[in-house]
Amino acid sequence: MQLTTVFLVLALLWPVGPPPPEILRGWRPPPGPYAAGHRGVDLAAPPGAPVRAPAAGTVTFAGPVGGRGVVTLTLEGTGTPPLRTTFSPVTPLAGRGARVPAGTPIAEVAPGGHCPVSCLHWGLLRGRVYLDPLLLTVRPRSRLLPLVRDAGR
Repeated sequence: MQLTTVFLVLALLWPVGPPPPEILRGWRPPPGPYAAGHRGVDLAAPPGAPVRAPAAGTVTFAGPVGGRGVVTLTLEGTGTPPLRTTFSPVTPLAGRGARVPAGTPIAEVAPGGHCPVSCLHWGLLRGRVYLDPLLLTVRPRSRLLPLVRDAGR
């Protein structure tokens, strides 16, 4: 599928860390557009931690939504409509229209998220469709190897 190819090309950086943060809550897509679900992942991050652009893009929103700070980064070269990644709760460091390379601090984690401990909610969308933002990360994959018995035994 072409989306997978785009993700593999973009697999650059975690938005917080290093090291890669603990995933407090994973992506759980809702069964329908208005149903309950978790449209992103929650990453452990202390208040004030820098939030970095996971890939090059343009800040297309930086401001409050529902009383929490949000930053939206539209990723370059990701097709039509382009991929957009969102971060909350944050204090924006980059304003709307800022073009940033991967790794640029675009916000700081703000206190008061929806996690029992301080966290960053990270979302990913193409158009109005929510996707798993972990598809943008480089993660080691497990591989089973054949069992080799010692010939001398």
